[in-house]
Amino acid sequence: MIMTSEWAFILDEADELSAMILSSEQAQKLSNAYNDVYTDDILVHQISTFNRMKEQYEDVQRFGKYHPDYHTIMKQIRQQKRSLDLDERVASLKIAENDFQDLLDEISLIIGKSVSEAVKVPVSNPFFATSGSSCGTGCGTGGGCSCSA
Repeated sequence: MIMTSEWAFILDEADELSAMILSSEQAQKLSNAYNDVYTDDILVHQISTFNRMKEQYEDVQRFGKYHPDYHTIMKQIRQQKRSLDLDERVASLKIAENDFQDLLDEISLIIGKSVSEAVKVPVSNPFFATSGSSCGTGCGTGGGCSCSA
């Protein structure tokens, strides 16, 4: 690829957009929430214990109720998840992650639509997926759903 002044301009604009995203309110909230969760040693220990339990849970899922520890692991994983979900810092982190993802989705849609209205942009929030789609689902099947895309 030959570097032209147009490419240099695009790279400069991308760097500027990246800096704007990183300095956004959503990014700051995410960073603060992440630090709140991962600077507490007790909470970090709970998260690592939960992650180990998830591995056991996945093993149990392969065999279902025929696994010898099925009921014990299913009960423990639910209790640990509930304990983590009820922690205010974990809940704040999840909200901050969703807000930041929404920001990234909005930016992706703006960039995609500036290229062409026909560009399909994958987004995590169904609200954004329906905003520009003619069938309301953002299916991307090329007419397989009878939409007029």
